[in-house]
Amino acid sequence: MAKQGSSIKDAAKSHGTGASGVSRKGRVPRDAGTGQFPGVNGTRVEAVMAAAERSGLLHEKVGRIGGRVSPALVRQAKAQTGIKTDTDLIAFALASVALEDRFAESFKAVRGTIDPDLKLGF
Repeated sequence: MAKQGSSIKDAAKSHGTGASGVSRKGRVPRDAGTGQFPGVNGTRVEAVMAAAERSGLLHEKVGRIGGRVSPALVRQAKAQTGIKTDTDLIAFALASVALEDRFAESFKAVRGTIDPDLKLGF
C-alpha cells in the first residue's frame, strides 16, 4: 500500500528535523500553525499522540513495520481520525494500544465491592 502523503517529511523541512520526522532532540514535530502532529486532526488523536510523546514512546523512529491489511480498513481508519499518511495512522494505532488504560476491566473487577450503605453525598 502506497503512502498517501509526505506530511512528516514536509514538516521536517520546516522544523529542522531529519526525513524520519524526528527532531534532533528526539521529538515529533508539530505543525507551527495548529500545534497538531503532521497530518493529524481531532482531539482524540491529538490527546493520544501528546500522551505518547510525554511517555517517551515517540522519541526514536528507527524501527520499521510492515504487513498486509485491507485497503478499506485503512481508508475508514483515516476517515475516522483525519490522519492522512499510513505512517501517522500506524503510529496513532500503536500509541492507542500502548496507552490503553484498561478502565473497563478495572471497573468490572471492583463491581459489587463497595458497601451499599456508603453515603456518596447525593
